[in-house]
Amino acid sequence: MSTADDLARIALQEQKLQFASFDEETAWRLGCRLRVLAVERGLAVVIDIRRPAQPLFYAAMPGTTPDNPEWIRRKSNVTFRFQRSSYAIGLDMEQKQSSLTERHGLPLADYATHGGSFPIRVQTAGFLGAVTVSGLPQRADHELVVEALSAELGQDYDGLRLD
Repeated sequence: MSTADDLARIALQEQKLQFASFDEETAWRLGCRLRVLAVERGLAVVIDIRRPAQPLFYAAMPGTTPDNPEWIRRKSNVTFRFQRSSYAIGLDMEQKQSSLTERHGLPLADYATHGGSFPIRVQTAGFLGAVTVSGLPQRADHELVVEALSAELGQDYDGLRLD
């Protein structure tokens, strides 16, 4: 699949994977769903769900390191800044042969355009927060989040997944 195809598919994911409402209980269910997937598959990931400046769910699986929360912070900063998937922003920068530092003056120490952070949107309210996973290759981090969101929202993951 080409970068342009991936970007189109991620735009579809972001459009389809929106909540009717989102609160602390929803964050807990989504986080637990991600954790169950990680346990079943033996994945060493960190899972973080938050609103701006308000953590809602956090779990670190066996095998993760202190570096994973740092990736979480940097990837979610991208999602909060652009209100888009960190993977989409990274692919967009790749396609433009640029970086966030070149285009926006954003420091690499605080922003990572690697996959794994996905916007939480409420249909009637818009952008609310981010769900972020770190520990796998970036495309797999992104897809794990999309799979869990699809299940939580009753969407067909096979119709939304990246090829």
